[in-house]
Amino acid sequence: MIKNLYNYRELLKSNVKKEIRGKYKGSFLGILWSFINPLLQVAVYAIVFPYIMRVKTENYLQYLIVGIIPWTFFTTVLNQGMITVRMNAGIIKKVYFPREILPISVALSGLVNFFISCIIIVLFCVLGGVGISWHIILLPVFAVIQFFLTLGVVMALSAINIYVKDTEYLINFIVNMLFYATPILYPVTLFPQKIRWVLYANPLTELITAYRDIFMYHQLPALLPTLYLVCITIAVFFIGLLIFRKLEKGFAEEV
Repeated sequence: MIKNLYNYRELLKSNVKKEIRGKYKGSFLGILWSFINPLLQVAVYAIVFPYIMRVKTENYLQYLIVGIIPWTFFTTVLNQGMITVRMNAGIIKKVYFPREILPISVALSGLVNFFISCIIIVLFCVLGGVGISWHIILLPVFAVIQFFLTLGVVMALSAINIYVKDTEYLINFIVNMLFYATPILYPVTLFPQKIRWVLYANPLTELITAYRDIFMYHQLPALLPTLYLVCITIAVFFIGLLIFRKLEKGFAEEV
């Protein structure tokens, strides 16, 4: 795969640029929506959860923004990546190129947007009095882990979606459920100790906890959860790649 990506690096580069530009093509505000979308979400949740749901967490605004932006990275790549093979049906039928370039391009464009959106987190932390520490240098490490985790999921689902057309609708429902099963809006401590393992089994919980350690709490993420996250990411990535490679042979006939 690495050799293929190197040989077709210009195609990969142009695809990533197309994904970044195409996302907001025709909109007046363009890439500013990378900032506006998470800010609008935070504004809604910052009103609803502290005052209506009585969630009490110190620096809740920063707590929210550090959870929402990685989640937006995950869901945006997932939604775009699931349909990328089908949306490129014309070129798949006419030209040979490594098919994995399609989901990789979507994931790379999402990673770029994520790094841009992290400017919001830094601003909220600095202006909100939380501050920034040297731990922020670990951001690229966990961003790359999230990239490969998300890419593994996207490769599997983009391939399955070609054969099972209802996949994207089912996944959208599951993702909505997963949002509330991830401690984005609330702290894990709201749940009894005996059932918290359910939340911690979710790799996105470990990711968002690591981001909060880096940005908010100015401490190194815990070693064991990080190792668990890395192992899950490796497994998900290679399973996703295997599924994609197994199913890509029939793309030209099915799309």
